[in-house]
Formats: sequence, C-alpha cells, structure tokens
Amino acid sequence: MIIPVILSGGTGSRLWPMSRELNPKQFLALCSEQTMLQETMIRLDGIDDLAAPVVVCNEEHRFLVAQQMRDIGVDVDKIILEPVGRNTAPAICAAAEYIQGRDGSGDDVMLILAADHVIQNKTVFHQVVESGYRVAQQGQLVTFGIVPHKAETGYGYIKRAAIFEQDENAYKVAQFVEKPNLETAQEYFASGEYYWNSGMFMFQASAILQELKAFSSDIYESVKNAVKKGAKDLDFCRLEVDAFIASPSDSIDYAVMEKTDKAVVLPLDADWSDVGAWSALWEVKSHDTQGNVIHGDVLQHDLSNSYIHAEERMIAVIGMDNCVVVETADAVLVADKSRSQDVKEIVNQLKNTRREEILSHQRVYRPWGSYETLEETERFKVKRIVVNPGAKLSLQMHHHRAEHWVVVKGTAKIICGDKEFVMTEDQSNYTPLGTQHRLENPGVIPLEIIEIQTGSYLGEDDIVRFDDHYGRAE
Repeated sequence: MIIPVILSGGTGSRLWPMSRELNPKQFLALCSEQTMLQETMIRLDGIDDLAAPVVVCNEEHRFLVAQQMRDIGVDVDKIILEPVGRNTAPAICAAAEYIQGRDGSGDDVMLILAADHVIQNKTVFHQVVESGYRVAQQGQLVTFGIVPHKAETGYGYIKRAAIFEQDENAYKVAQFVEKPNLETAQEYFASGEYYWNSGMFMFQASAILQELKAFSSDIYESVKNAVKKGAKDLDFCRLEVDAFIASPSDSIDYAVMEKTDKAVVLPLDADWSDVGAWSALWEVKSHDTQGNVIHGDVLQHDLSNSYIHAEERMIAVIGMDNCVVVETADAVLVADKSRSQDVKEIVNQLKNTRREEILSHQRVYRPWGSYETLEETERFKVKRIVVNPGAKLSLQMHHHRAEHWVVVKGTAKIICGDKEFVMTEDQSNYTPLGTQHRLENPGVIPLEIIEIQTGSYLGEDDIVRFDDHYGRAE
C-alpha cells in the first residue's frame, strides 16, 4: 500500500499577511476553491493501492487539519501532533514509527508530501508516483527532482548519477547541493543533470527507519521514544513532549538522503511550485491581458504584471507595474514583486515587536467554529462568534470580565451558573464575572452570537476551563 504522509508544520511566513502562524498558507484557499492541504489530498485521487493518509502537524493546527479533511470526505488514519517544530527528519521518523508499529512489518510505502505545494499536471504526477512506488518497494529511498525550466536560485538541487532503472526513468543520486548563486544555477540548468529539490519522497517505513538509525541515531532514538510514550486520542497521536524536544532539528536531506547509498531520484515535470512567495503565486495563477492576477474588489488603471488581493475593502491601484498589494482586515502589504521574498524581513519585525498580526487574523478559528473581534477598547470588546452545528464551547469562567450574548442567527443552548436554557434570534443573556457558563449550538445551521465583554482585563488567557469536548480542560 501507498500511505500518504502529509507534512503540515510550516508557517508560510513569506505569504504574510494572508498566512499567519495560527492559520498558515496550507489551510488557505490560495490557488483554487479548496485549501492547499485539501488540494494535496485531492490530487491523489486515482492512484492505485492508496491507503488513508497520515498528517503530521503542529499541536495548534490539529482541529484545522481534522475539519478540512472532513470537509472533503477524507478519513485520516492518524494526525500526529508535534509539540515543537523539529524539521522534516523527526516528522518523517515519527510517521514511519507509527506506520511500522501498526503491524510490525514496515513494508508499506510512505509518500511524503508537503501540504502547501501546487502540482498542476495530475496525470504526470500520478505516473511518476507509480514509478516511485515500484522503485521504493525495492528498498530504495526515492526523491522527486523537479525538471527545471529556468536557472533558479531559490531552490536546492539534486544532481543525478547513473541510471538506476531505465523503465522507471530513475537515477541514482550523485549529490544534493545547496541553493546556488545565479551563475552556478545557470550552469546547473545548462547541464541537464540537475533537478530542483522538491522535498517529496517515497520509501518503505522500515527502509527509512533503518537509515535513520544508521546515520542519525539521536533523531531515531528520541523520536522512537516520543512515539512509544505518546498518547493516542481518537484521530490524534500526541508525541511525548520531552522525548521529542530531545531530538535534534534536522531535514531528512541532511539526516539521511545525503549520506545513504540508496537514494534514487525520479524526474518530475508536472507544473510544480512550492508557492514560496507572492511572486510564485502570481506565476501559477491565470493572468488577464495585462499580466495581472486580481482577487476581490479591485479598481485599477494602467496596471500590469501585478498581483492584487483584496479581502475586506476595495483597493484602487493606478500606474503600477510588477507590484504586489495584499489587503486583509488588519494589515496591508505593498511590495515590488521582484522583492516579494523580503516579506520575511517584515515578519521578523513583527516577531521582534510581538505584534498580534504575526499570529492570527481578526477572524480566529477554533475547533467549535470561529470568532472575530469587531471593536476593542481598554474596558470593552465586541466579538462576532460563529458556532458550528452540533459544536459547543468549553464549560468555563473568567476572573476579570463579564459577557453579554445576543443571538443574531440560529439557536443557542446555554449554561449560566445553575441554569440551562435555550435562546433564539434577538434574545440575549448576561453572564456575570466569575460565573461558570457554556455555549452550544444544538441546531443544524451555524449559530451566530454578538458577544460584548466588559471588565478590567479582556485577554484571551482569562479563561478557566472545567470541561471541554476538545481535550482543553485544565
């Protein structure tokens, strides 16, 4: 069987302000009506011998992953939760340990995919994956090398060696090389012997674990211990924190692929992109006659070769070429398209000053739904809360604030102190400071609430949970 292992731990910081730490690019619908995570799974449809996927993600993203997989009708085998980011080698090791632990054989082939790539030629992708499957079943560690269409300095490269298997168009790997300067990249491109390093792999669980044990035993032992001591909770596999933190942070390239003699590269020419910056997103989207990509309420005059994205407001752009303008409810980015990689410098400034704009949008997603802050001052805050059908918030209380709820759509089931009752549209409830309370949607349509908080402190950390459907009770 082929088991897709989707790595979904990135933050996509170069696509700020759309991509935020709590809602990064893999969970956004940037290239189609589906999110990038959903597209990663959907493009596997039609591959033979495909098993249920395993997803490796950040603890904070677990409910986003689960919900987005449910939305496209995919039953996930397991969602492995990383307590901290440790790069791709520990993530892949954890998935391999879990997969081998199910039956002890480790003969299933793992298809390692990033959650945030674009592959537009699905037919070619399927053909190369099926070739990779046959090579991986021979105990080889397969990587997919993207056939370059230009000299590119933004990717690492893989140099091919002698042919490994003619029928599968597979080559032994001669060398992995770092991102080159332009002159070196031009030499690589002209030679025809180099491919872009895609970060996609195929290998048997037993094969990669054997090589990890041989070449990166500290990663292997730490992660093996983290899986063994971890806790399984429904679809989630929680890695033991201390053991996983003890693992070095390393990529699978450094930890194994550069050292093993079993590395094989298969060329892939399927309109691939890692969408690593706004300029890359402009490249993969359809352009108008002036070379523009425009999303949302945009008015423009004398605009060319640009990416304009409006979320909340109308944008007017005049007399610009080769630019990026991205507007969200709380931030606007304006950049020269050729400098879009430099967004990371703005992200670093946001991190250094601990700005909220690095973490989340005004609309924040929770396992039960979402909330959006409409107005905030020192003594009061107004939110729009949406609770999904059948979902409920935790049983909780606050030390520093009271809350007033007004139902604007749907039906609410409420616990307030020792009372339990139902409210419908235009009805309201007041919860005094220090009172246990809970909000639930017993209906079949989303419940919308306007919440008015008043008090001396309105931070999200002023919450004590007594019971929680999602395992967050203290």
